[in-house]
Amino acid sequence: AKAEHGKAPATLQEANAGGNYAQAVLEPKSGSEVGGMAVFSEKNGRVTADISIEHATPGEHAVHIHEIGDCNAEDASSAGPHWSPTDAEHGKWGVPPYHLGDIGNITVGADGRGTITLTTDEWSLGTGRVDDIVGHAIVVHAGPDDFTSQPAGNAGARVACGVIEKK
Repeated sequence: AKAEHGKAPATLQEANAGGNYAQAVLEPKSGSEVGGMAVFSEKNGRVTADISIEHATPGEHAVHIHEIGDCNAEDASSAGPHWSPTDAEHGKWGVPPYHLGDIGNITVGADGRGTITLTTDEWSLGTGRVDDIVGHAIVVHAGPDDFTSQPAGNAGARVACGVIEKK
């Protein structure tokens, strides 16, 4: 079943029935209450990320894939730097140079909720290749990515974190 426009799938099965998929449960970090879900589905060599967050402050919040699949630190520092298997500089997705983990900004409304969807042929799920996102962490930041500051876009504290796991 297709997800509604602008709304993340309610379940992994809805995201991609019988297909190749992964998920990350986003848990609050750095004293925040931000939580959410990232669902990744792969079809025809393209991976779609549907990311939804709640209990966030209204405005823009950067979301990135980080190198290490470890969200145990209270401030999510255990997730390490942005995932950049190509060793590119940080930037805006689709406008080279950029990290393969530079997803962009989620716009959060007055209700504290926000979603972002990205579809790409630059990622894979569970392949073990250099472009495999499984085993990395997805991190939501307190502020927006400015798309220029090195190495991470000056997006502030890590307010939510989850490890991408194959399902």
